[in-house]
Amino acid sequence: MLSRLRHWSQHVLAHLPSALPSCCALCGAATGDTICSGCAAQYFSRRRHRCARCAHVLPDVHARACGDCVRQMPAFDATIAATDYAPPADQLALALKFGSRLELAPALARLLRDAALQVQEGPLPTVLTAVPLGSRRLVERGFNQALEIAHPLSRLLGIRLDARLVARRRETDAQALLHPDARHRNMRQAFVVPSAAIDRVRGAHIGVVDDVMTTGATLNEVAATLKRFGAARVTNFVFARTLPN
Repeated sequence: MLSRLRHWSQHVLAHLPSALPSCCALCGAATGDTICSGCAAQYFSRRRHRCARCAHVLPDVHARACGDCVRQMPAFDATIAATDYAPPADQLALALKFGSRLELAPALARLLRDAALQVQEGPLPTVLTAVPLGSRRLVERGFNQALEIAHPLSRLLGIRLDARLVARRRETDAQALLHPDARHRNMRQAFVVPSAAIDRVRGAHIGVVDDVMTTGATLNEVAATLKRFGAARVTNFVFARTLPN
């Protein structure tokens, strides 16, 4: 009797995703996807003209780079962003990061894949990695939201994922709580390429995945670290980019 009941429950659970409709994460409408076609068209179909290096929105459609990148070139070479960090996309990022809504990660990865295929002018990276969390924050949260996006993005783009290319060498304060100037100091020398990964970094075009890019201090320090260990090129893949002040 117990074995029959177990078999029946496994059968029901296996068919729940197809038998029951899911709801759009934004509007709540019944849909077969995480984000319904209406919300996808309304909020994610318009492509913004962005700085090729940092993905800030540019008012001049003929410009290639923003003033900040012209004045002080960052360590990374390019940034691909799926959308702006503004309603309602910001709620998706927050729900994944702080609400443990891990089921949102594949949807964010699909939007990022679409952006990458539309704006990438040169070759895609040969390997992907994710911005690593410190061990304390990883224990507190239970997962790395950047890595959760990187896994499906790797499959969608057909690019190998190597989560051990870069590691945190020290714990840092939460960037969101710091003034923009303090964020750069907070990230200084925060990362290292482990000795076992040096050969995999040297000469590679590396894609670095993160959920949100604000000042770019974290991604800049990751890129600078990878470059010091011989990376040829670093391209950021971020779901959402904050708007310029």
